Amino acid sequence: MNEQKKDQPASKGRKAINPAVARHRLRNKSRGLSAADYVKGILEGDRILLSQAITLVESTRSEHQQLAQTIIEQCLPHRKPSVRIGITGSPGVGKSTFIEALGQLLINRGHQLAVLAIDPSSQVSKGSILGDKTRMTSLSTAQQAFIRPSPAGRSLGGVAQKTRATILLCEAAGFDTLLIETVGVGQSETIVHSMVDLFLLLLLPGAGDELQGIKRGIVEMADIVAINKADGDRLSLAKRTKREYRNALHLFPPKESQWTPQVVLCSALENKGITNIWDLVDQYVEKGRGSGYFQERRRRQAHYWLYEEINEGLKTLFFEQESIKNRLPEIEKAVLEGQLSATQAAQMLLEMFVSGRPKD
Repeated sequence: MNEQKKDQPASKGRKAINPAVARHRLRNKSRGLSAADYVKGILEGDRILLSQAITLVESTRSEHQQLAQTIIEQCLPHRKPSVRIGITGSPGVGKSTFIEALGQLLINRGHQLAVLAIDPSSQVSKGSILGDKTRMTSLSTAQQAFIRPSPAGRSLGGVAQKTRATILLCEAAGFDTLLIETVGVGQSETIVHSMVDLFLLLLLPGAGDELQGIKRGIVEMADIVAINKADGDRLSLAKRTKREYRNALHLFPPKESQWTPQVVLCSALENKGITNIWDLVDQYVEKGRGSGYFQERRRRQAHYWLYEEINEGLKTLFFEQESIKNRLPEIEKAVLEGQLSATQAAQMLLEMFVSGRPKD
């Protein structure tokens, strides 16, 4: 009887969840996958190999980083044209519900959608909930959608450090629309702005006081401001909020894109206003591509990320150098005890790094 159970196929429900898990696990156990294996799978739309490649990108192990870089380089020539949309908003504004509603609309229109959902990381335990798949129940089971939750770590704006590389892999896998969801308003959103084509800000009806200290910078970057949860008793308040933000946007200087930021109402829960928002996205993309701004913006972003990668690489090399590792605790202790200024200590360490040997 036990032997009969072993020979029985897995249940239909389990197959529907992940039909190729066993095959890929067996392949990984039998031999290590090469970069070519990953690239072939990504280009063929293999979600499991795409997920595994992203895991390599996010890994801090040097051998994983080398393999990930090779995969990225080989995928670069195969990227498909895409629209990258950053979505941000304060916690509780309904980002996941909004993305679920927008995602269903896009799938129904024939788009291939990738959602890169960045979850908050605890600065105490370093843990992350990674719960977006549980909140986006319909998208999680859709064949045309790919949801990748990643921990934010310590990166500014709640955007995982490797999100840009993940974007490139998703484009090579054939996804034409990418939604990058940030942790929420309150940190620097410059990072997400530097990797997307359009920046969408979600607000609650009556939002203002809790955002007062930071909202100028956030709103100034936004191409579309959507007042979510504009339903029921909150509808009148949402309309007033829309008027206030529309008036405020007139005080900002014109955008280089020559696009006039739009303020709209929506209710993701009731699926109202979502079509209107996507129509605005289409208008923005058409205008940006027609004027050449769209392409120029991506060129500037590539330039920005070149120097970000250089900065990150130098930081890694600095702290991995043996001379720095050996002397850093001693010099740090001297700074904390007031025996050295921070400036002097930093200069000493930098000289050690350049010379490659400890400074006497």
